[in-house]
Parts: sequence; structure tokens; C-alpha cells
Amino acid sequence: MKAIWNNEVIAESQHTVVIENNHYFPHESIKKQYFKPSDTHTTCAWKGEASYYTLEVNGKENRDAAWYYPEVSELAKGIKNKIAFWRGVEVIE
Repeated sequence: MKAIWNNEVIAESQHTVVIENNHYFPHESIKKQYFKPSDTHTTCAWKGEASYYTLEVNGKENRDAAWYYPEVSELAKGIKNKIAFWRGVEVIE
């Protein structure tokens, strides 16, 4: 799977985990130069508290377009520290 935004591959892995139609990429599969930590946090009732990254690619910013769960409930242990995308990030095979 590849995650693409602003004409750049920002993550690539054959080992994603799919939950609620989102592909969660292993942390080591992201291209870290495009990811900037965000202060945004949200809470999912069954997964826990999500943290976010803002993407910066080719001079454009996509605020809070990637999220991950640093700590998860027992039900979501398969996605701990894995990263998913939204806000125009295309995930393709």
C-alpha cells in the first residue's frame, strides 16, 4: 500500500492493518521528512486518544492529515503507533 499526498509517496508498506476502512501504516514505513507533530488530540471511545501529524510536502501543508494512537485499548492493540491518513491523502495498492 502507498499513501500519496501532493504528488509524493509519504508512506509505503505491504503490512498495513485495516480498521474502519482506514489503512494503518507501520511507523517505520513513513517518510519522516514530511511529518510534523501536531498539538491536536481526539478520543475514540474504543481505541483511545489519537495524536496527529501535519504533512508538509513540496511547499504545501495538510494540517492534521495523519493520526496514530500512542496508547490503545486492548481491543485496538494491533494499531498502536501505526499511522492512518485522511484529508485528501490517497491510499492505493
